[in-house]
Amino acid sequence: MKRLSLLLGALGLGACVSSSAIDPAIAQQLANQMFGAATRGTSEPAQVYGSYARGCGDGFVQLPETGPTWQAMRLSRNRNWGHPEMISVLQDLSRQAVQIGWNGLYVGDISQPRGGPMTSGHASHQMGLDADIWMLPPGRLDLSRTERENLSSVSVRTEDQRGLTSHWTPQHAQVLRAAASDPRVDRIFVAAAVKIEMCRTATPADTAWLQRIRPIQGHNYHFHVRLRCPAGSPSCETQSPTVAELSNGGNGCDDTLMWWVTDFLNPPRQTERPAEPAEPTPRRRHPREFVMADLPRQCSEVVTR
Repeated sequence: MKRLSLLLGALGLGACVSSSAIDPAIAQQLANQMFGAATRGTSEPAQVYGSYARGCGDGFVQLPETGPTWQAMRLSRNRNWGHPEMISVLQDLSRQAVQIGWNGLYVGDISQPRGGPMTSGHASHQMGLDADIWMLPPGRLDLSRTERENLSSVSVRTEDQRGLTSHWTPQHAQVLRAAASDPRVDRIFVAAAVKIEMCRTATPADTAWLQRIRPIQGHNYHFHVRLRCPAGSPSCETQSPTVAELSNGGNGCDDTLMWWVTDFLNPPRQTERPAEPAEPTPRRRHPREFVMADLPRQCSEVVTR
């Protein structure tokens, strides 16, 4: 149970937001259908409400489909929207990637135009502060819309989840370090094997940025950048526990990291039958099941502006 709580906390899925004063006319509407129908952001000043997995936002802007050092992928999803700070971070990182030796970045999902739960896929990405960046170094930055729908990224993690494939390069580590060194970034999710490899050559001087590289299930085809709550968004919930707490003040290259390639993959057998709970544990709903009343009250205004 403790491990489950840590996992949910690591992903930002444990928060619960009061939904008092939700418009009763939309309170029981499926939130992912309402937010999924929005095609553009609001004209309000940029601000986010709630948490990464239970929230929304005003004033999101669109990452241009193609830039000098990036391309947005899977354009049919219309998920290349985010808080202006996220768009700035992605553009800055793409320029750093060029200095490292890549042509730039292929950027996957950021958020819907007004955030909120999505009609498919992610549990998070709801406040315009999360972005997926492909592990595939761009070969070209003039891909057509059709090519961006059909091109696949590459896995840098082996099938047994314990090692890295030949697709992994020192430049991948440098791009991740550049992203994690940005003070606007809260944490970055990667496959555990990626973090293990980065820990292999770590020095004490790397602690501040390396603790932001967090192992999680999946994330072998992309890495996930999550920003801190931006200034001017008092209703944004800071994720807990912090990366410093998760890594006990260190760089995260400890037993909690190795758990992902040991007990997580092969849970130890129970020697005793666990005690029956007094009451059945309620099933945790996926954000795609949320109704508007499950979201912060501001989201009912955001989605209807």
